[in-house]
Amino acid sequence: MRKANDKKSQSAPRPTPAELAILRVLWAHQPATVREVHELLNPDGGGNSYTTTLKMLQIMTDKGLVQRDTGQRAHIYRANCTQQNERRAFVTDLANRLFDGSATQLALQALGQSGRVDPDELAEIKKLIQRLEAD
Repeated sequence: MRKANDKKSQSAPRPTPAELAILRVLWAHQPATVREVHELLNPDGGGNSYTTTLKMLQIMTDKGLVQRDTGQRAHIYRANCTQQNERRAFVTDLANRLFDGSATQLALQALGQSGRVDPDELAEIKKLIQRLEAD
């Protein structure tokens, strides 16, 4: 089972930082037109141009990261992946590349380097550990 997950995470296209910014917009506001995505990415009017946002969405469609609905005058875009699945894939990739596949070493490194851990987050971590121990 682990090999299938590893293979899947390697074959799925990983979004670039710019693509990830667009996915974050879509996860929070989908479905959305190019104009809506562009305005949410650039609320102060700076940043990339509208045509850059359009081109990015076209590339992301070709990569399978987003779906485009052409049924209306303005094309509507939706993320083709969930935020949770992308997080899982990124963490799996990071664990495989830097920690020889050890989620434990990744977690220890992340917690050890973060300085102070928020008490609410620490409570969530404890609940996760309890669930893992129960399984």
